[in-house]
Amino acid sequence: MTPDLIAAARDRLAGHARVTPLLSSPFLDEIAGRRVLVKAECLQHTGSFKYRGARSAISALDPETRARGICAASSGNHAQGIALAAREMGVPAVILMPSDAPQIKLDNTRAYGAEIVTYDRATQDRDALMLELEAERGMTLVRPYDDPQVIAGQGTCGLEIAEQAQAMGVERAEVLVCCGGGGLTSGIAVALSQAAPDFTVRPVEPEGFDDTRRSQASGQREINPAQSGSLCDAILTPSPGKLTFPLIQEHCGPGLVISDSEALQAMALAMLRLKLVIEPGGAAALAAALFRGNDLSEETVIVTASGGNCDARLLARALELLQK
Repeated sequence: MTPDLIAAARDRLAGHARVTPLLSSPFLDEIAGRRVLVKAECLQHTGSFKYRGARSAISALDPETRARGICAASSGNHAQGIALAAREMGVPAVILMPSDAPQIKLDNTRAYGAEIVTYDRATQDRDALMLELEAERGMTLVRPYDDPQVIAGQGTCGLEIAEQAQAMGVERAEVLVCCGGGGLTSGIAVALSQAAPDFTVRPVEPEGFDDTRRSQASGQREINPAQSGSLCDAILTPSPGKLTFPLIQEHCGPGLVISDSEALQAMALAMLRLKLVIEPGGAAALAAALFRGNDLSEETVIVTASGGNCDARLLARALELLQK
């Protein structure tokens, strides 16, 4: 993975992916005790950064391969990104999704035109099922993070962060990224290694699912003991990716861990202070900025609000928690 691959992805995404804003609120700054800038990827097409990687990967295929169709596995945000990008390019898409994925993500993926095949994430092997589906349908598998063109697409978010922050006069910052398999984290880290070398990228994960943080410490890919059990469903993965982990090891600072309760509080604060709807997994980085200040060192922190596909009941729960 190189900055040149990310630059090429940006060229292919031009006119398709949104350039999302970098937002701030003095109320959030006060809570965090430092300047907080929020990269609002929840405003990206399909409600998450995943559209970038999906469009990047599908657009990089030759026309004949692309015409045979795309398949993918996802808890919801990659699914929606693939479904929309495939529809835009006129090709079929089949998505393997966990049966307990949020209903809004299942409904949206179908609405974008994809066929959905469900599985039980607690008892079934997603990767094995995905390979079976790929072989049966003869389609091209686009992985949610372990794909160079997906990582490159996510890295375009890093290029925007560098340009927007520098336009605000930010020369040094910690960049907190909601981290599941590591596609967004590694893509942003590689992009910033050249575009803003004084920025330090730090992965953020939920308690009990901090495989990337533990892997950074041990030097090898660690596996989470459970596959479900956190509200942050969008960033629950068994372990860091084979492609993403070496990039994270090379380019990122130590990982951070937040609780589900902190993610809910961050969701509520984002809605009240920034007028943004963020799902729990997409609020992890903001939660770390607000509630893990003792683990941060820079005066400015930039966070990815990486997804906003949250149902109304969960958002109401978040707002109720903040009022207690």
